[in-house]
Amino acid sequence: MKYDEKLSKDYRITILSLSWRDIKSPAAGGAEVHTHEMLSRADSKKYRIIHIAPYFEGLKKAECIDHIHYIRKGNIFTVIWYAFFYYQKNKDYINYVIDQCNTHRFFSPLWVRKEKRIFYILQLTREIWDINLKFPFSKIGKYTENFLLKMNKNDFTITESLSTKNNLIQVGFQPRKIKVIPVGMNFAPWEPEEFKKKESEPVFIYVGRYAKYKGINVAIKALGKIRKKYPKAKLWIVGKSDEAYIADCLMPICRKYKLTWGKKEEDADIVSWGFVSEQKKLELLSRATALLFPSIREGWGIPVTEAANVGTPSIVFDSPGIRDAVDFGRAGYLCKKNTLSGLSKQMLLAIDDQQLYLQKRQAAYEFSKQFLWEKTGSMFDEFITSISKK
Repeated sequence: MKYDEKLSKDYRITILSLSWRDIKSPAAGGAEVHTHEMLSRADSKKYRIIHIAPYFEGLKKAECIDHIHYIRKGNIFTVIWYAFFYYQKNKDYINYVIDQCNTHRFFSPLWVRKEKRIFYILQLTREIWDINLKFPFSKIGKYTENFLLKMNKNDFTITESLSTKNNLIQVGFQPRKIKVIPVGMNFAPWEPEEFKKKESEPVFIYVGRYAKYKGINVAIKALGKIRKKYPKAKLWIVGKSDEAYIADCLMPICRKYKLTWGKKEEDADIVSWGFVSEQKKLELLSRATALLFPSIREGWGIPVTEAANVGTPSIVFDSPGIRDAVDFGRAGYLCKKNTLSGLSKQMLLAIDDQQLYLQKRQAAYEFSKQFLWEKTGSMFDEFITSISKK
């Protein structure tokens, strides 16, 4: 299916999905995975799905992947116009338009009828403005975010956590129109006998990007603090390395706490594994004492669910999308305060109280087993079916 190809009448429900990245875009991340996995599990006998996103060099301008017809046109700005013209040309045959908001949006309220619009947002930005921008630009960003969100407050809406749903309700969205469709995992939960043996000394693990709002700097400081009691405690970092960020932001912390930094397999206080295979990541997660996830905001704490599925509980900040992943503290360690002290106290608790640790580990495993992409797909189908009856 190509951009210039006009749609014809079809017995199926036709959905036009819009986003600024798709599953094959160079910077594709969790949002794109969630979108593709959710839409690809829609019954192709019931749904016809077209996805428009910007074109990036090296990608096909049109291709069908898992029953989704991907069309790539323009750049991150002009794609809005291409989407608009595509819709105008085919609106008689399009039942719903999914406008995904992931820092970028298509302003569908300006050109799509209300009953056809579905707003799709995984997380708000909120506190991240304060970290990434200085005043007054941080304030401008927050105000603009609220203003733009209100454009969609009367739309049918999909999000992935109760925390984000509550944030949207605070902005003015209608609770009855919001559907929480959680993430799924790309692997089946391990059986308990498959769990790896824990390291002999306390080892904490961080999985994710080198970004300040994700709390990697706090995780390193917390390691420095607990080593006063447990001098052999270590931190593993898994994720694509950012040498500039390490040199400018993390090495000063290491020097302050007298922490050594090494690469994979080296005997250092902090080991940067870099980008590893999916299987290696799961192995490291399973061997660790606990995952550290001190982020201030997420759509969902995906590494938290991954860790739980291989037998490792998480220590997290009480933040939107992350508290949800530990079932609001029932399936993991939830910091009482989102501070260095709050994180280090929970790390010590995970080491000192083995009975509580085993309880948290089991609760995390039982809670996280439910997150399967098949369930995500079926919930999407239920959502479309329900709004089609209105």
